[in-house]
Amino acid sequence: MTKKNALYCQSGGVTAVINATACGIIETARRHSDKIGTVYGARNGIIGALREELVDTSLESDDNIAALKHTPGGAFGSCRFKLKDLEKQHTEYERLIDVFKAHNIGYLFYNGGGDSSDTAYKISKIAKQMGFPVNCIGVPKTIDNDLPITDTCPGFGTTAKYIAVSMKEASLDVESMCESSTKVFVMEVMGRHAGWIAAAGGLASDTHDEPPQIILFPEIPFEKETFLKRVKYSVENYGYCSIIVSEGVQDKSGKFLADAGTVDAFGHSQLGGVAPVIANMVRDAHGYKYHWAVSDYLQRSARHLASQTDFEQAYAVGESAVKLAIEGRNGVMPIIKRLSDKPYTWEIATAELADMANVEKMLPRDYITEDGFGITQKCRTYMQPLIEGEAYPPYENGLPKYIRLKNTLLDKKLPEFNL
Repeated sequence: MTKKNALYCQSGGVTAVINATACGIIETARRHSDKIGTVYGARNGIIGALREELVDTSLESDDNIAALKHTPGGAFGSCRFKLKDLEKQHTEYERLIDVFKAHNIGYLFYNGGGDSSDTAYKISKIAKQMGFPVNCIGVPKTIDNDLPITDTCPGFGTTAKYIAVSMKEASLDVESMCESSTKVFVMEVMGRHAGWIAAAGGLASDTHDEPPQIILFPEIPFEKETFLKRVKYSVENYGYCSIIVSEGVQDKSGKFLADAGTVDAFGHSQLGGVAPVIANMVRDAHGYKYHWAVSDYLQRSARHLASQTDFEQAYAVGESAVKLAIEGRNGVMPIIKRLSDKPYTWEIATAELADMANVEKMLPRDYITEDGFGITQKCRTYMQPLIEGEAYPPYENGLPKYIRLKNTLLDKKLPEFNL
């Protein structure tokens, strides 16, 4: 019987360690070449699968694949594209099955977050219904850390480390200038509904009066007067105030402070930048000189500051995904299970994609201080191990040495498909 090939898709916003997961998948598949044929990479995620734009990873050397471990971005390209509901139309799913058949694909590894889990789950169901079963394995990835069941999500630990370090360093800068210049610094971080990244910034300090003196979480309704009073208190008592604000901060009515009035490919509100909103609010109320920054792509691409824990977990979920596929599992995801806090120990477990799809894990209320502006010791205990250890990339001429794959495409066998 001919060995089945595998297809690997990167989906959604990439992380600093998603390519370590890709490496884990490809290297493990090569070690099990008696069971899995070639691993193909879909160029630009599920869009590439639909367009039959498949990268032949067998043309890449072992050294190049290994170099993915320390390379940020998405080596094969990612996308934001949501497959239509199964009940509404089957055209996209029929196309995917046609592509799978044309290239003898019997394994699908779908590397993404909540929306991606939904896509992987749908494909796991429809492939069997259409008479071409595919072992579909979701692989966790998201800097937002909002997937349920898993203790943490690969990509989050490095983002958390970057945010905590950035806040610590920038606050030392502000503190040194606050007597005659800037008194308020605002840093905006990602996190539409869940405040995990914002909370990670709290690791920059040991006490509530150290920076960041204020963290604004999506889970806590924004109260303008309470916030402004806290800013004034910080400046009057410490000389300055450092603020972390999650992009998804909302008022009591549920309206985003930075709603741009548009939506993204998944139908989510497009947020237009909350840092300047907060900074101008402080200026108008108190007249303090301020600076603001948006960490944006920097927070999810900072491979130079990767957490060793995050790096190891990213590789492990890729390796485990292949083992699950070989075992014949379908519609599942390898997840991280915490065994202890001190010392931090963990193992890989398995969850059903049906339980992961379209479910967001919010920051627990007991991770946030009573006043709503900081993190508790319970939050620190959870987060601290996730940022520990340094997984530095190799350097050359003073810069990190990253890899670009050849990404040679297979010849197409099917007619063009319009999205």
